[in-house]
Amino acid sequence: MKLLRVGTAGAERPALLDRDGTLRDLSGIVPDIDGDLLADASALARVRVAADTPGVLPALDPAGLRVGPPLGRIGKIVCIGLNYHDHAAETGAAIPEEPILFFKAPDTVVGPEDTVLVPRGSRKTDWEVELAVVIGRTARYLSSAEEGLAHVAGYATAHDVSEREFQIERGGTWDKGKNCETFNPLGPWLVTADEVPDPQALPLRLWVNGELKQNGTTAEQIFPVGEVVRYLSHFMTLYPGDVINTGTPAGVAMGQPEPKPYLKAGDVVELEVEGLGRQRQELKGA
Repeated sequence: MKLLRVGTAGAERPALLDRDGTLRDLSGIVPDIDGDLLADASALARVRVAADTPGVLPALDPAGLRVGPPLGRIGKIVCIGLNYHDHAAETGAAIPEEPILFFKAPDTVVGPEDTVLVPRGSRKTDWEVELAVVIGRTARYLSSAEEGLAHVAGYATAHDVSEREFQIERGGTWDKGKNCETFNPLGPWLVTADEVPDPQALPLRLWVNGELKQNGTTAEQIFPVGEVVRYLSHFMTLYPGDVINTGTPAGVAMGQPEPKPYLKAGDVVELEVEGLGRQRQELKGA
């Protein structure tokens, strides 16, 4: 299923994109797309039955209708740094022996076509297309990558916007360059795991002002999705509705020759993970 949330920011309602590409209203079936829904097999079954039964779910007119983040009430966002062989190579970094972790606050999440704000004083705002993993079952001390995959509810396209000076040159942790407002566009859809048979075979692409900058595949991940979930479960409990941003392929501004083409107000970024939908953001000053 392709689950999404539509409406004004803070007042989104649950929806579904059916097999024919028609937007359907789910608000009569479930209150929201969130961790509670993803952990409730009977509620998900009701959604599937309704989606497959003609006339049950009202159609929505998408014209002028904002698409919000496909997941509400996100618990935590755990991010994996330097998780692609080609990205580590372009930045001159050693291949990490264990996953590099940092966090993004849930309030950085915006819709896939919402404005992204360049922080005040920023000189190095960068782009990163990523595969986002959404947890559907509580994960504690998992023993295998296969178990890790079994705890995934679905996948989404994410944009891990980053301010490199804040992240690397200002001391402290990476978090200060990752948590500026609007720095995690998510969506448009949460695609359930049954529709993504191999999360390690997904092309990712990103364009800036129409120019292709990133063109990679999740096959390049150093730590694949199942292993990431297993690994994280030994350091923290993952709950339904938690999100994992799994890293970005080569092609970021930081990895390009001087003068590095960092983002500025007026730029337009478009990105997609194949099968998970496309995003478009215009950048403005904060």
